[in-house]
Amino acid sequence: MSETSPRFVSRLTRDTLALILAGGRGARLHELTQRRTKPAVPFGGKFRIVDFPLSNCVNSGIRRIGVLTQYKAHSLILHIQKGWGFLRGEFGEFVELWPAQQRVTETAWYTGTADAVFQNLDIISNHDPAYILVLAGDHVYKMDYGAMIAHHVESGADMTVGCIEVDAARARDFGVMRVDAAGRVCAFVEKPAQPPTIPGRDDLALASMGIYVFNRDLLFDALVRDADTEGSAHDFGKDLIPLLVAGSRVMAYPFRDPLTGEQSYWRDVGTLDAFWEANLELIGVTPPLNLYDNSWPIWTYQEQLPPAKFVFDEDDRRGMAVDSMVSGGCIVSGAMVRHSLVFSSVRVNSYASVTDSVLLPNVQIGRHCRVRRAIVDRWCTLEEGTRIGYDPDADRAAGYRVTASGITLVTPDMLGQQVGRVR
Repeated sequence: MSETSPRFVSRLTRDTLALILAGGRGARLHELTQRRTKPAVPFGGKFRIVDFPLSNCVNSGIRRIGVLTQYKAHSLILHIQKGWGFLRGEFGEFVELWPAQQRVTETAWYTGTADAVFQNLDIISNHDPAYILVLAGDHVYKMDYGAMIAHHVESGADMTVGCIEVDAARARDFGVMRVDAAGRVCAFVEKPAQPPTIPGRDDLALASMGIYVFNRDLLFDALVRDADTEGSAHDFGKDLIPLLVAGSRVMAYPFRDPLTGEQSYWRDVGTLDAFWEANLELIGVTPPLNLYDNSWPIWTYQEQLPPAKFVFDEDDRRGMAVDSMVSGGCIVSGAMVRHSLVFSSVRVNSYASVTDSVLLPNVQIGRHCRVRRAIVDRWCTLEEGTRIGYDPDADRAAGYRVTASGITLVTPDMLGQQVGRVR
């Protein structure tokens, strides 16, 4: 989003119900999601990943939101209860939590993304929306959904799929579509081995962002049919969208900056490398995701914390941070933080060095520690003299996870530390 972009708050957005699918495990983040669902993973110094689709909804004028939870949802539920209770029920505004609760059968869990919505059709019907906006809860981006809903209505679509251009080699991780000259989706394949490419560009494919707009009645009919289909995985990408492409008007909505026409920022932070890289992108001079945009704020739960503090000014013991973002409640005490993102309430003690790293909330870095190219999970305490990120073999021997590109993940469990606090 740009600070001078047009806004699309209208009757269309007020007649829309947003459903955020926030039950995913995020297995590719490994131990980072051992105690929390992927949408609840901290991101950007003070936020959770789920704050981005939630903020997009509020900023777009969509104030009726259901959050569908499943896997290890406790910290996600607490975060939403604490940080997203400011909408006014008297005005028909809400953020509701919809856990799997056996509303349809005795099966407790949602068996797929489409099944998660199907199991809540009675709640959706009670809210009586004209349009239903289905969102993944685990992507980082800023988007005016009003523009997409307006495009959906103007094009006469039954369903609209938000899409981005990706390298064909990476498209195997996405739902990939083929469109005609008018933008109508002619084919949709989930995670294909040989992705269809954009006409004239063999190096690019058109990938789904996991953002869908539906006309209500069409979605209801499609979900009921899918629920009755034997052998269906009850998944939007695998089952529902290919079914609708064959018999309905499904349109693609390219996610582009309305002023420049360039593709807008969108990140799937589903791997440790992608998570580390996306966080460190934020500390650049002109980052691709601008968190300082007052016209499109990212809302979150705000802890009451003092400002960050940097203490000691001696030649060999100077508290400072360079090319970094340091959040509230942090104390950098006679240590050096360089090109790193430091979340809230972190303590970096004297003579320590932190470089190219992401420190999640409440981390304690002991004296003389050296940390490089690492992700240090919440509540970790590194004992004095600990070295991380300098010797991959030594890191693996210590029980840490090291990615193929050399990023080291450290969690309290790897350190043998018991964590009794909310994750």
